Amino acid sequence: MQKVTRTFDILDRLKNEFPEKAMLTGKNGKNWYSYTTTEYINKVNYLSASLLKIGINKQDKVVTICNNRPEWNILDMALAQVGAVHVPLYPNLSSEEYQFLLSHSDCRMVIFGNQPLYNRAKEAIPNTTQEIEFIYSIDPIEGIDNLQILIDRGQEIYPSLKNRIEEIKESISEDDMFTIIYTSGTTGTSKGVMVPHRAMVTNAIESSTCQPLNHNHKTISFLPLNHVYERMLNYHMQYKGLEICYARNIGTVTTDLQELHADIFSTVPRFLEKVYDAVMSKRKNLTGAKAKIFDWAIKVGEEFEYDKLNNPIYKLKLNIARKLVFSKWAAALGGNIKVVISGGAALQPRLARIFSAVGISVQEGYGLSETGPVIAVNKFEIENRMIGTVGPVLDGVSCKIAEDGEILCKGPNLMLGYYKDPQYTDEVVDKDGWFHTGDIGVLVDNKFLKITDRKKSIFKLSSGKYIAPQVIENRLKESPYIEQLMIVGEQEKFVAAVVSPNLDQLADWAKNNHIQFEEKEALVLHPDVIKMINKEISSFNKRMSPHEHIKKSFITADQWSSETNELSATLKLKRDIIAEKYKIVIAKMFG
Repeated sequence: MQKVTRTFDILDRLKNEFPEKAMLTGKNGKNWYSYTTTEYINKVNYLSASLLKIGINKQDKVVTICNNRPEWNILDMALAQVGAVHVPLYPNLSSEEYQFLLSHSDCRMVIFGNQPLYNRAKEAIPNTTQEIEFIYSIDPIEGIDNLQILIDRGQEIYPSLKNRIEEIKESISEDDMFTIIYTSGTTGTSKGVMVPHRAMVTNAIESSTCQPLNHNHKTISFLPLNHVYERMLNYHMQYKGLEICYARNIGTVTTDLQELHADIFSTVPRFLEKVYDAVMSKRKNLTGAKAKIFDWAIKVGEEFEYDKLNNPIYKLKLNIARKLVFSKWAAALGGNIKVVISGGAALQPRLARIFSAVGISVQEGYGLSETGPVIAVNKFEIENRMIGTVGPVLDGVSCKIAEDGEILCKGPNLMLGYYKDPQYTDEVVDKDGWFHTGDIGVLVDNKFLKITDRKKSIFKLSSGKYIAPQVIENRLKESPYIEQLMIVGEQEKFVAAVVSPNLDQLADWAKNNHIQFEEKEALVLHPDVIKMINKEISSFNKRMSPHEHIKKSFITADQWSSETNELSATLKLKRDIIAEKYKIVIAKMFG
């Protein structure tokens, strides 16, 4: 069997190892539909033939603006087979952002998922710096050619072009660029990361050894496929033969889990936070013995550590907690979830402990678009997991900590560079080939990588003391009343915070405390609410060094999100934008 060195080699593996199983599953209205491995491969080949016929050549750029669905995979593999460069863009950008990215990528072809996505980006198309020659859609859009036309035409012409497609595949090297991934970015303009086949393929194969599931299991996918994290895991799941089921959207995940009974999913911490908050919100309806049992189980979960599993007394408590309480948590996620992969942002250790106590292997990892993406990840085996870290460095990847604490990375997982930006490429990849991540970290026990902060976000107080804001922010987000917050205080005497609260939890608290309010703005300004939030902050201050104590805070009614531009697409704080938005209140906090 051919070795998998390029993404489309995975199709040969599927054909040989798992020929007639359901491979890709989506939902059309109320009905789930699936493509078997054979159907998937045939459609890829037919589309490859049509792409060649209309003149899509090696290294041509093709943009897709599409939500997660089986057809995304068909497009992705077809483009790879003919040597074209797939440029998937986020489906929630502004017209101005689409205009920039369509122009910057030099794309010849754009493929839309549906009418709303076309409406969002269509004004950008005539304003690009180069002519876009082909526009297609997956769902029917009036006036736009449908992708099915290409697939149907390809079925007719594939026999005559099969040899040509095989010749092109043979000519493609593992070092050839097969995609450009535009980083969502927390500052500045998006950068186009040029990714070769070897970067994502080696990452997918090595990371696939970190979890034990196989072709008898299924995964549910809901993070955007245009992001490097979900994109690599998509190849990882295909490599292992898992059925990939696409949730309709992020809001339907829990419902879809109930219907699909998936065994594994990848997520960002925010989803786990929402699941946790939803379960914890039911606590207020419990009384008497049920309330005491619930509280006891949560305490057992919060004390979870892997080495405690060897303690017979703790193991007995955990088994009782699982039977009486945590089994309901597992049922809320469909009842079959065995592994959750977390990335994109720091996971609160409290959440890792609770979900591990439920009986789910929570495997937090770390990486960047430029690194394939995984640099390190917690594995399934207990000896290769440590809560509060992002796990051991991935096999085949080299990692070291620079003198200033920055994490450096080298290996087959590295990008080729930034598209049209060799100068910035040279800034982040040194002469010895080490990629400078911009993250600060340490190796715990000389094995487990722990991220402490972003190099650029660390600041110094006027006293000379350094502040690592992410550590403080992550701790305070353990409060059920704090959704997001940003620490400020560079060159000031003390640390302050801008707080975006969890308005649902805050409203419940207000009602339980007989506080009347009509608007969310009035709620966050209520003296008792401010007092309660400050009390929450004070309780966390006790766990931190004196110079890290938050002395003042401002509570905003704004709910930060990627749509409102305070967060990146992976829910990281856009610090410069938040600082500008709240510059007046920040100035007032510091007098």
